[in-house]
Amino acid sequence: MINKILHGDCLERMKEIKECSIDLIYLDPPFFSNRTHTLKNRTQNKYFSFDDTWENNASYAEFLKNRIEIMHSLLKPTGSIFVHCDKSGEHIVRAVLDSVFGSENFQSEIIWTYKRWSNSKKGLLPSHQNIYFYSKSKDFKFNKIFKPYSETTNVDQILQSRTRDIHNKSVYAKDSSGMVKNGESKKGVPLGDVWDIPYLNPKAKERVSYPTQKPILLLEQIINLVTDEGDLVLDPFCGSGTTCVASKLLSRDFIGIDESEDAVTLSYERLANPIKTESNLLKKGRNSYVNADIEALNHLQGVKFNPVQRNKGIDAILVEQFEGSPILVRIQKHDESLSQAASLLAKAMKTKNSKRSILIKTVASDLLEATINFEGLEVISSSALQIAKLIKESS
Repeated sequence: MINKILHGDCLERMKEIKECSIDLIYLDPPFFSNRTHTLKNRTQNKYFSFDDTWENNASYAEFLKNRIEIMHSLLKPTGSIFVHCDKSGEHIVRAVLDSVFGSENFQSEIIWTYKRWSNSKKGLLPSHQNIYFYSKSKDFKFNKIFKPYSETTNVDQILQSRTRDIHNKSVYAKDSSGMVKNGESKKGVPLGDVWDIPYLNPKAKERVSYPTQKPILLLEQIINLVTDEGDLVLDPFCGSGTTCVASKLLSRDFIGIDESEDAVTLSYERLANPIKTESNLLKKGRNSYVNADIEALNHLQGVKFNPVQRNKGIDAILVEQFEGSPILVRIQKHDESLSQAASLLAKAMKTKNSKRSILIKTVASDLLEATINFEGLEVISSSALQIAKLIKESS
């Protein structure tokens, strides 16, 4: 049973597992979304689907409670449970967990936040999900995880020791002579309850086109937080097998359960060939992706536009469109000719299906310039060039 994926309803299959034997349970159950989730795989020859429709709140709560009560009995006294949910059913999930584990064993509500492109219906764009963290007892296993300091952290906050004053306010600690004391070696900032972990890109190698697939990086963080190598992890709704794959990569034992034969087969395929997509965003930080030329974009003051990052041909895209296609903008750089800038912009027009683009000329040239003749590409002079031209003509 260890390091296996079991087929069937977890309500029954969990009864085969020894009580007090599990170190971590992670579950991503149906979300109470009241719809059927379906996705095709990349070759378009197979559907992955599961039903998430319910008669009412009570039927969903009963479904969860019957299973979570068994999960409670399977956990070691030092074990923990992490339950994934969203706004649809989070209030029901929290009530069930309080009922089974006791509100005193609630540890954290983790907010998994991410960026996703979507043409959202009327209302705010959903950009997070919830993960409830409960322990079986107060004697639960917990491994501190540290993250790098932010770019705005003052060096004194890293080097100097802090303490609490009589008002419980955090202040710098001082020695008997009144000098600020140096702090002990610091590993970074302790992990908080808001986790900025990117959602899987549709083109990520890790993605298997299973509905609600979660990134391995998310599961690795949970596993590292409350288990050690050799510990046993259970996922009773294992779906595409992400929890089991993450456990294997981290040298933990695992048990997965799913009532879909397709999901069981897919999980075994992933375990045989684990693929994890590393996040450049997490490695390099968000600022590494911010390379828009702010000075150049000043030429667009007064116009509504979106700056473009990491693109050689485009500096901005206007909010307004032309005949249903984007209007691309490029500002000529100081070290390039007008024809070079036009060629880069014209190439971008083809790849972005743009019918109209604007090239802002910023470099005056006394040399004979090549004629710019790309369909839909218009060249205009910057304000500075226009002013310089007026001054020259009037002198």
